Amino acid sequence: LAGQVQYIMTLIFFGITSGSAVLSAQYWGKNDVDAVEKILGIALKFSLIISVIFTFISIAFPYQCMSLFSNEQPVIEEGVKYLRILSVSYIFTSVTMIYLNIMRSVERVIISTVVYLSSLICNITLNWLLIFGKFGLPELGIQGAAVATCIARIMEFIIVAVYSKSKKTPVHFRISNILKNDKLLFKDFLKYSLPVMLNELAWGAGGAMNTLIMGKLGETVVSANAVAQNVRQLATVVAFGIANATAIMLGKVIGSGELKKAEEYSKRFVKLTLIVGASATLIVLCVRPVMIQFMELSAQAEEYLGIMLLVMSYFVFAQAFNTTMVVGVFRSGGDTIFGLIMDISTMWGCSILFGALSAFVFKLSVPLVYIILMSDEIIKIPLSIYRYRSKKWLRNVTR
Repeated sequence: LAGQVQYIMTLIFFGITSGSAVLSAQYWGKNDVDAVEKILGIALKFSLIISVIFTFISIAFPYQCMSLFSNEQPVIEEGVKYLRILSVSYIFTSVTMIYLNIMRSVERVIISTVVYLSSLICNITLNWLLIFGKFGLPELGIQGAAVATCIARIMEFIIVAVYSKSKKTPVHFRISNILKNDKLLFKDFLKYSLPVMLNELAWGAGGAMNTLIMGKLGETVVSANAVAQNVRQLATVVAFGIANATAIMLGKVIGSGELKKAEEYSKRFVKLTLIVGASATLIVLCVRPVMIQFMELSAQAEEYLGIMLLVMSYFVFAQAFNTTMVVGVFRSGGDTIFGLIMDISTMWGCSILFGALSAFVFKLSVPLVYIILMSDEIIKIPLSIYRYRSKKWLRNVTR
């Protein structure tokens, strides 16, 4: 639960980087490296301010933060220990996450793999050493987990700092770019990043609200939903990767002024995501009987899980398609406001609103409530298709 504070902060960072990528990918296609470095500087300026705010809140008001997520005092006490230590890593995370996402937008993806793989190995190893007190080290428990995560985040930062100074990267981290004030780029940054940031926060909060509604329906529902959501995440990993690749490749082509080529590429990505979405559906349907048989759940929870996975079988297809459209195609041309409006209207104005009413006012059955809560991606499909065909997303936003 203490990690929820960092999760919210990460959503903000993701919004900043996604908005930045709209500009950086197009300027990269235009071969304007100086503009890309200025965009990096603007993004870092925002992320550092956000990280300082979250660090201060986590250190000064940890009990209040934990009280938002739990009413149980033992949980709050342990969470406070974790949160205070983890908050030290927020500033390092802000730099690493922004820089690596900008690197993806300029087609430098290997460094992200190296950084996060190294960090994962470091974190797992240190967790084992510090939580359980191996090789003479103190047994720190949950505090050890926090210390391990902090060290891993600092290691990420060091790797990124060294890499940014090397000749292998075309884009370098310069403190002067954080201090510079390019009014035109700053204006564009706000124009494209702010809607994405709000979009990610609305989407993340929507997912949390779905979990909250399901949580009020009983422990069996919570157990079944937890399994269903894990299956969904695994089934859509490739789809989210395609969406990000779409944004980078289309952004570069649009920035170079080849709009016809960008339109042709977009068609190929749409076909690819339909294939991946169909594959995700098959994965969920194949995994469904295995999960029901081998998961240690009550009979009622197994019944719910079976229905939830059937819902997930078509949900993952719709989510794969919509994600490629919104995160990939539309954002590549600076069309960020449409995604924000669509997510808020379909999720908060439809699925969450009517899902809550069906659960707490009309007292409908759990399966019906779940179908309604998971209906937003289905509603989005015709809207995404209409926007795609309008070609309003196909714009060169460089100056």
